[in-house]
Amino acid sequence: MKKSNAIHFPRIGMRIIKSALGVLICFLIYFLRGKQGTPFYSALAVLWCIQNQTKNTLGNALQRTIGTFIGAVYGLIYILVKLSLPSIGDSFLHYAIISFTLIPIIYTTVVIRQKKASYFSCVVFLSIVVNHLMDESPYLFVLNRSFDTLIGIFVGLILNSISIHGKLDKETLFVANLDRSMDGFEGGLTPYSQVSIKNMLEDGINLTFMTMRTPAGFLEGMTDVRPKLPIIAMNGAILYDIAENRYPMVYVISASHASQVEEFILRRSFNVFTTVILEDVLIIYYRKLKNRAEKDIYERMHKSPYRNYLNKERPHEHPVVYMMCIDETEKIEALKRDIEQSEIASELKLISYPSDEYQGFSYLKIYSKNASVQNMVDYLKNMTGTNTQISLSDNNNSGADYYFPECNQLVRKMHHLFTWGQNKGRRNEYGNLHRHIQQKRAG
Repeated sequence: MKKSNAIHFPRIGMRIIKSALGVLICFLIYFLRGKQGTPFYSALAVLWCIQNQTKNTLGNALQRTIGTFIGAVYGLIYILVKLSLPSIGDSFLHYAIISFTLIPIIYTTVVIRQKKASYFSCVVFLSIVVNHLMDESPYLFVLNRSFDTLIGIFVGLILNSISIHGKLDKETLFVANLDRSMDGFEGGLTPYSQVSIKNMLEDGINLTFMTMRTPAGFLEGMTDVRPKLPIIAMNGAILYDIAENRYPMVYVISASHASQVEEFILRRSFNVFTTVILEDVLIIYYRKLKNRAEKDIYERMHKSPYRNYLNKERPHEHPVVYMMCIDETEKIEALKRDIEQSEIASELKLISYPSDEYQGFSYLKIYSKNASVQNMVDYLKNMTGTNTQISLSDNNNSGADYYFPECNQLVRKMHHLFTWGQNKGRRNEYGNLHRHIQQKRAG
């Protein structure tokens, strides 16, 4: 399947709906106040306060409230100064003073350690000093502008806190495979999906990711998401804890057996990328690069801060997590057959598949026979105390409970399962039906 260049139209998200609703509420309050105040400033504040993530909603509202008061105080001071110096009028000097007053306003937010409040401080200040009518009481004018802004902040705080869902399912371990989306297929990993995943993580979902990539490949593909649970990488060979930068569980090929495998492959004129983990550092050994795919992979990958490539022989005392060869498909298939028919195959798990990036080439990946996604899932279930598991994938050949080719569809389904988790019976019934339909379509 080729990467899609078509324009994707994601559904209208909750942030968009809440933004429109927030502005409407501000206008409604304006009418309920007898058309007192200026609803423009309320609407501006609510749009700024509506966030696509609910984390620290109260803290953000507090910062903006502080910013409102800072801007109001400076605005009142300037108006009083201007009233005492009527010669300033509407001259350029008036606007120059306004501009330079922004310096102490922003500096004040820095001094009191409220840097994020600087924008609101400046907005409130400008709304007061630029639009002030000289025949109106400065105290009343500043009070009204501040109150208008506070209305928007309050409405935004309330809307941000509203979450429409049932009982969250925290008894299930969710396992997501988004490798194809991270590679850019079917629209790729969209901003909507990443934000939705981050929101679910904030709400306490037990979520891990299964990937055939190395941890480095996952981190580069999932740039804006940092799961709290360890990820299952290299097709079940390792668990990687991103936050701690460590590997709590690893299935390795013994050092001596790995040497036999390397010798077997090298005798057949293949290069092999051999990955080891040494004191929580991932190191990739390789010999001479022989084909264009190997050379391109090396050129793209070796600059990454997450990988350490060494052009030398692996120290024989180091056990191996994973070996990888890439070559023309016929050669890879022949190499796989040779390994399967040899004595070294008994302790190995072999996976081969065509490359999407390099036409006519295939990968051969070699793991310990004990490397298993299910083993890692069981480890995480025991770690989290979860009772059940649900797997979702954008790859139709993964054997997951739910398959969706588009990332947005997959994430929406995961969100539905997580937020309406109390309907377990109906969920499982739907899952069985869904899998049956997908298998029928695939057939």
